Amino acid sequence: MPSEQAEFNAVIVWRALTKWDRALLAVFALLVLLCFLFKTGGLSAFSQLAAYGMGLVLFIRFVRRSLRHIIWRLRNRLLVAYGFIALVPVLLIIALGAVLAYAAVGQVAIYMVTSELERRTAMIVNTAQRLRDAGEESRERAVQSVYPFLASRLPGVEILVEGSRSLRYPPDAAIQAPSKEWGDAGGLLVKDGLMYAWTHLTRPGTRVTIMMPITSRFLASLAPNIGNVGFLRWEDDPAHPRRVLRLHSPVGGSDDPDAPRNRVPDKVNRFDIEVIWATAQPAFLWESPGYVENEVINIRTRPSAVLRVLFAQKVEDWRDLIPILTIILFIAFLIAEASSLVIGISLTRTITSTVHDIYEGTERIKEGIFSHRIRIKGQDQLASLGESFNSMTANIERLLVVAKESERLQAELEIAREVQNQLYPRAIPVSASLRLKALCNPARMVSGDYYDYQRLDDSRIAVAIGDVAGKGISAALLMATVQSAVRTQIGHCLETSRAGEFPVSTSQLVSQLNKHLYAHTTPEKYATFFLGVFNESNLQFTYTNAGHLPPILVRGGEPRTLEVNGTVVGAFPFSRYEESRIRLDPGDLLLFYTDGISEAENAYGEQFGEERIFELLRRHKDRSADDVLAAILHEVSQWTGSPELQDDMTLLLAQRV
Repeated sequence: MPSEQAEFNAVIVWRALTKWDRALLAVFALLVLLCFLFKTGGLSAFSQLAAYGMGLVLFIRFVRRSLRHIIWRLRNRLLVAYGFIALVPVLLIIALGAVLAYAAVGQVAIYMVTSELERRTAMIVNTAQRLRDAGEESRERAVQSVYPFLASRLPGVEILVEGSRSLRYPPDAAIQAPSKEWGDAGGLLVKDGLMYAWTHLTRPGTRVTIMMPITSRFLASLAPNIGNVGFLRWEDDPAHPRRVLRLHSPVGGSDDPDAPRNRVPDKVNRFDIEVIWATAQPAFLWESPGYVENEVINIRTRPSAVLRVLFAQKVEDWRDLIPILTIILFIAFLIAEASSLVIGISLTRTITSTVHDIYEGTERIKEGIFSHRIRIKGQDQLASLGESFNSMTANIERLLVVAKESERLQAELEIAREVQNQLYPRAIPVSASLRLKALCNPARMVSGDYYDYQRLDDSRIAVAIGDVAGKGISAALLMATVQSAVRTQIGHCLETSRAGEFPVSTSQLVSQLNKHLYAHTTPEKYATFFLGVFNESNLQFTYTNAGHLPPILVRGGEPRTLEVNGTVVGAFPFSRYEESRIRLDPGDLLLFYTDGISEAENAYGEQFGEERIFELLRRHKDRSADDVLAAILHEVSQWTGSPELQDDMTLLLAQRV
C-alpha cells in the first residue's frame, strides 16, 4: 500500500512538471550518467561541470515553484511579507549588534593591554634617558636608585650601561650589548624567538640598554583578569605563514597563587562567548639593527571580563545594578516582541479569515449556491467588504428570480405573439379589380395596431385598420377585442343582409363596435378605427373613419387625404358615425397607415410627417405594392437612425387594377 501511494504521488509530481522541467531533468540525468561512465578525462570534467550547473538551475526552479505554491494562500503571503518587513530587519539589527559588540569587546580588551604595555615600555625609555644623561660619577648611584622601582613594575628587568666603565645591574644580569650598528630604539624586541620590552639609547662615549623579558605573568598584569594574551609572528615566507612567539618563563620561580593569570576567564552564562581579537605591534629584530616588523598581539577574552574590568574601574557603585537593568530591559523587550507577535497574528487572522470566507463564498457562487452568506465580524473595512459580498449575493439571488420571471413572461409574450399573428388575416382576398398588401412591425413583442381585410360576398371586400391607445400586452389584448368584435359584427350584418332586412353599413358597424368597447373596457381604453367596403360591381368604396389618420389616395400621381367622419371608438358610448363614398379608378392607390409611420422622430425630435409620405408616393406611384411599402419602411428607418422602433408601424395598401 505505501509503495502504491508513493507511485501515485510520483505520477502527480511528474504530471505537474512542465515540458521544460522534464527536458532539464532528462539532460541532468544524462550528465550524471556520463559522470559515472567516464571517471577521468576532459569529458568527465565537462560532464561534472555541466551537471553542477544543471543541478543549480533545477534547484532554483524547484525553489521558485515551491515558493509560488507556499505563498498562494494569502495567510502565507502575509507571513512572508511580515518576515521580510519585520523579522529580517530585526535579525539583521541583532546580527549587526552582535558583530559590533564582539568587535567592541575585542577592541576594548586589546586597547587595555596595548595601552598598558606602551606605558610600561615608555617607563623603560624614560629610565634609559635618565641614566644616559647622568654623569660618570653619579651613574652607578642612579642605577641603584631607579632599579628597585623599575623592577617592581617590570619583573626581570636588566640594565647595561657602557661608557668609560660598564655597569650591569643586577650584577649577575645576562643582558648583552647590541651591535654597534644600533642607534636609539625602544619598544618591543624579538630576540632568539623570544619577546622583550627594551630600549637602547646612545650618545658619544655612552650606550644604555635596558631589557625586560615578557612573560605570561607580565602580560596578565597589564590588564588583570581580562583574558589570555599572546604574540603571533607573521612570516613573509608563505610556507610558514604564522607561528606563535615564545614567552619567557616566569621570573622568580613558581607563580604566586594570588597573582593574575594569563588565561581565558570562566564563562558566566551561555551568551558569554569567547572573543578573539588581535592588533599589530611594531617590534625590532635583534639580528637586524634598525629593522622593524609588525608582530601580532592577540587576546582571548569574554564580554563579562571586559565589563567587569570597566565597571570595577569606573562605576563601582553601579556594578550590581547594571545586570538587573539589563535583565529588566531584556524582559521588556521580550514582552514587547511577544505583544507585537500576538497583535500581528491576530490582525493577520482577521484579514485572512475574511478573505478565505469570501473565497469560499465565490466557490459556492461558482457552484450556483447563491443563498450562501459569509460571517461578519467586527466593524472595519473587511467587515464592510463581507457585508458587500452578502449584499451582492442577495441581489444576484433576487435578480435570478427576476430573470426567471422575465423568461416566463418572455415565453408568454412569445405565445401571445404567435396568437396575435393568428388573428391577422392569413390570405388576401382574390379580386380582379383590387389588390391588397399589408405589413405590421410591432415595437415590442406584441402590437396594438390592427388591420384586417375580408371578402363579404362575391362583389364586396371589407378593409379595416386601427390603432389601440398604448403599447404592449394591454394594447394587444384590446386589439384582439377589436378584431373579435369587428368580425362578429360583420358576420351578424351579413346574416341579416341575407335575410333581406338591411345591407352592410360601415357606420352601423363602427357604432356597434364603439358601444361594445365602451361597455367591456376601462374608460381610458380606446382606439382609432377605419372601416371601408369596396364594391366591385360599381367600383364604390364606402368607409367610416373613427378618428384614425386619414388614408392617402393617390390619383393621377397626386396624393390627397380622405376625410375623417367620426371620433375614436371606446371613449364615448353615444358617438355618431357617418359614411363617405368614393369611386376608385384604375391606377388609384389607397394607403392606410398608423401613427408609428408619420410620427417617427429623428435625433432632433423632428417627425417624419405626412408630406414625406406624399413625396414617397409620388416617386413610387407606378411601382408594385410590395415596392411601395418597402420604400416607405426604408425611408422611415433611415429617418429615425435607430434599429429599435419607437411605435408600432402598420401599412395597408389597396391598389386599383
